[in-house]
Amino acid sequence: MALDEIRPDSQGKVRDIYDAGDNLLMVATDRISAYDFILPDEIPYKGEVLNRISAFWFDKFADLVPNHLVSIDPADYPEEFAPYRAYLAGRSMLVKKAQTIPVECIVRGYLTGSGKKTYDENGTVCGIHLPAGLTEASKLPEPIFTPSTKAAIGDHDENISYERCVEIVGEDIARQLRDLSLEIYTAAAEYAATRGIIIADTKFEFGIIDGKVTLIDECLTPDSSRFWPADSYEEGKVQPSYDKQYVRDWLRANWDMTGEPPHLPAEVIEGTSARYREAYEIITASKFTSMKEQG
Repeated sequence: MALDEIRPDSQGKVRDIYDAGDNLLMVATDRISAYDFILPDEIPYKGEVLNRISAFWFDKFADLVPNHLVSIDPADYPEEFAPYRAYLAGRSMLVKKAQTIPVECIVRGYLTGSGKKTYDENGTVCGIHLPAGLTEASKLPEPIFTPSTKAAIGDHDENISYERCVEIVGEDIARQLRDLSLEIYTAAAEYAATRGIIIADTKFEFGIIDGKVTLIDECLTPDSSRFWPADSYEEGKVQPSYDKQYVRDWLRANWDMTGEPPHLPAEVIEGTSARYREAYEIITASKFTSMKEQG
């Protein structure tokens, strides 16, 4: 039984948020977004994959940075959610309420995407000058922190300089955001390398809980990161990926980015779902079985 009878207190592009007293219940749906649009088709198992990968990283880095996770066991949720436990299993987490910091914390270890575009124009990414001669998928000399604004649904995030980040959140918070983001990314990239995955870039979100900068939202998922298979990595070309780049590529080839986004063909839906599940299995070193099917 889905939560059709309960209206979310807020909705993101792929998550529904419910007030749960002292906490929030975050539910990862199977919706998928690309280019700041919510697409009309859902990707089977996507919400559960995202949620369980986030929980894996939250646990792995619990000693590195505080996070907002309370529990992913529906038995621990408030009684009002008890009728929906089968639906919530795997795809939800109870989290502490946080004062959200209005900056998205992006770390790039490789040159691709919007960073590649600005680099080709003027040799910089978010105001950071990079060496000449880099190309698509080049590994950067060191990971760089390139924050962006948090846009409303339907609007585009805007890449900003570190100096602009300081203006928005203050010097102390900005420094913590930068240092924590780089530290988490570096640790995650080192671990992922042992699993045969390159984390090209990723996005973190932070909030304030009990006066401390705390990791919130999702963490190092196929929606917030580019995961590349290390065994096929080749500088100078667009890399195959375990994330939603498959969807982005299809949209770019089949849609002019005006009006409502089109429906995805079945093979793109199925292929994307398979990529998400494969990412889970590689990262966590465990086979993906839906908790709904287990129950």
